[in-house]
Amino acid sequence: EKTYLLQIGWGYTSLLGLPSISFQVRLQTQSDYRGILDCIIRTYRQERAVVLAPVDLIKVRLQNQTHPWGLRNPAGGSGTQYWGPVHCGASIYQEEGLRGLFRGTWALVLRDTPTLAIYFLTYVSLCRGLSEEGQEPGPRTVLLAGGCAGTMSWALANPMDIIKARLQMDGVKGVSYRGVLHCISLSVQQEGPKVLLKGLTLNCIRAFPVNAVTFLSYENILKLIR
Repeated sequence: EKTYLLQIGWGYTSLLGLPSISFQVRLQTQSDYRGILDCIIRTYRQERAVVLAPVDLIKVRLQNQTHPWGLRNPAGGSGTQYWGPVHCGASIYQEEGLRGLFRGTWALVLRDTPTLAIYFLTYVSLCRGLSEEGQEPGPRTVLLAGGCAGTMSWALANPMDIIKARLQMDGVKGVSYRGVLHCISLSVQQEGPKVLLKGLTLNCIRAFPVNAVTFLSYENILKLIR
């Protein structure tokens, strides 16, 4: 039973720690990165966005499909047009082409590249600053640092997250935006600067407990397997 629990813990730890481990290994084995931020930016641009962009697009379309904004023809049907993620992806490809699956990719990159750096730097800095020298951070410190890291990263990500979602939904009823800058300009022009703060409170309220528990679980599992 103990071995089984350790295997589960190891899988969970690997999943949570995969991004930082990947960056660590690349920095240790390759000499063409100028630093941590350069490694994060180049890795994300070259690899992660290719995988995450279609997945994130499908998620956004599925979440909005029962709302009139997300329906191609709100006058007909029961309100849902996708049977699931696979059908959603296939429908987007059929109706909008391969390019349609990558709507909002640049906004996704611009959202996640700086926030990943802020996320890890905030957590590490708070853990070090709130712990005695030479001592590992305690549970309260980890909870606080993890929660603050999640809140800070989402506060920074919120404006571009809004633009990303709008670009991803843009193909449902025709194309309104020519790109990231045009989407920002048009959204601010039509709804004012406050449009970039929509959902900020909800994101921050969600981010603190989720990331606090995530980092606490991560640290505790690391201790168990050492």
